[in-house]
Amino acid sequence: MPYIKHEQRVKLESLIQSFKDKMYMDPLSAGELNYIITQISLAFLQNVSYAELNEVVGILECVKQEFYRRVVAEYEDEKIQENGDVY
Repeated sequence: MPYIKHEQRVKLESLIQSFKDKMYMDPLSAGELNYIITQISLAFLQNVSYAELNEVVGILECVKQEFYRRVVAEYEDEKIQENGDVY
């Protein structure tokens, strides 16, 4: 879950803000976003072991699920209201 304590967020915020500032000036392609996520995931690894690889896969899966739950589902709900439900 991305819900870390405020103190931990503060430590990361300047890095995230500089990335956001860059994005506003030069938006990323899907391939570039994939590359950045891959590089961050690789940097997380200390020892390449099954346990660490499994941990990264689990993190990415949780990020995917939370993103879907919080962003995609809301968008889909808006489109259901706008265009009508299929089910």
